[in-house]
Amino acid sequence: MGGPGLTEHHYIACDLGAESGRVILGRLAGGQVTLEEVHRFPNGAIRIAGSLRWDVLRIFDELKTGLRKIVARRVRVESVSVDSWGLDYVLSGAGQPMLSLPFHYRDARTDRTYAAALKSPGAELIFAETGIQFMPINTLYHLLAEQERSPQLLEIADRFLTVADYLHFLFSGVAVIEESIASTTQLYNPATRAWSKKLIEVCGFPRRIFPPLVPSGTQLGPLLPEVAAEIGGEAIEVIATCSHDTGAAVAAVPACGESWAYLSSGTWSLIGVELAAPLLTDAARARNFTNEAGFGGTTRFLKNIVGLWLLQECRRAWALEQRNYDYATLAAEAELATPFGALINPNDARFWKPDAMPEKIAAYCRETGQPAPETPGEFTRCIYESLALLYARTLGELREVTGRVVSELHIVGGGSQSRLLNQFAANATGCTVHAGPVEATALGNVLLQAVALGHLGSLAALRDVVRASFGIARHEPQDAEAWRQVAVRFAALPS
Repeated sequence: MGGPGLTEHHYIACDLGAESGRVILGRLAGGQVTLEEVHRFPNGAIRIAGSLRWDVLRIFDELKTGLRKIVARRVRVESVSVDSWGLDYVLSGAGQPMLSLPFHYRDARTDRTYAAALKSPGAELIFAETGIQFMPINTLYHLLAEQERSPQLLEIADRFLTVADYLHFLFSGVAVIEESIASTTQLYNPATRAWSKKLIEVCGFPRRIFPPLVPSGTQLGPLLPEVAAEIGGEAIEVIATCSHDTGAAVAAVPACGESWAYLSSGTWSLIGVELAAPLLTDAARARNFTNEAGFGGTTRFLKNIVGLWLLQECRRAWALEQRNYDYATLAAEAELATPFGALINPNDARFWKPDAMPEKIAAYCRETGQPAPETPGEFTRCIYESLALLYARTLGELREVTGRVVSELHIVGGGSQSRLLNQFAANATGCTVHAGPVEATALGNVLLQAVALGHLGSLAALRDVVRASFGIARHEPQDAEAWRQVAVRFAALPS
């Protein structure tokens, strides 16, 4: 860190998730970092005209509210950065900052275009050009749906911007897409570190809508004067750190050496390793792994699988029945439930869509000859055990494809708060699990700003700060034989 040991630096992380958004004040001093959540607001899909959308302008307004709260404290803030989920985008053009309300990645409009694209241009070409995991939620298939259903929008559009970078544009006036989030679109070539000209041409997308790409940690410039005036502050620097939340979270994994994998645990579970270059092999494609861009030219070689979305949707369904449960209560009840009473394959397509999740889980169990969970504790245990077994299977595939020896699993993000799920993950994978930090995404966002401004020298120095600042819980594998036996049962489940 530059300057004397007592030098303080302050940064703002705007961290957007599928359930909520937060504005967080980060403070770096004496080789340690602290975070303070200053503003939180609910987020989620809005249903309109039979579609799922994002209210991005409301999100922008909430972020400005958070910035106003921080500026009112008269803290000297040096920079601000936004991170969000990947995939989704905003179209602008014809002098308009937004041509339509952006779609949510879970909207069903890609069901047809995904199936069609796997035939033409075809899975082999798509993977060779992008190295990205095949999922119907990817930007590629949404743009194909746009082209099919609303071609007039693409005809007048000047550009598309991913959600985090659209907000950077509203803050700074600079219209670019940062590489880590560009790589989630399945239109970015990780070998050339540029948009895939071949895919853009084959799909017939207008080239003009693809904005310039910038590397992680790019300074975009100060807040626009109108925004600075609105929040009552000075011209704070806007930085595109890792606009993709998982990219920011992986940067903050407090690991060293090479025998580790990471699991970013939240609505999604993203499990992978950090590589020096993309791995575009037939085995990687066959196993449906993805090559996403990380900070400093690294590759996040991972698989994106269903995560705590299953439990989030159960909680939402129960809340509609006036039964409200917090995660701690559900975990306590799950500990008392019968081990391995029922298992699901979280990859089953029915679990990807919202609504009626308890009914879907119960139906799957009945269809596979298992007793359906009945109590919230039984549902929670079923979800946790099934996720842990899916982690183990995915980690096994990861070892096969990369040849890596993995003995440690770093779990970061909101899911790292669940002691029970962390222990199940250790039991199922046979790895030592290191749980935490919970706020990995916000930490990565904040500390990558520090690297961009020269206050930290490298990614390794960033991880040193994380280790010095937070306690990490350790979980050793237990009940190995019981978990080996149930893994055989899990492997036989259909999807």
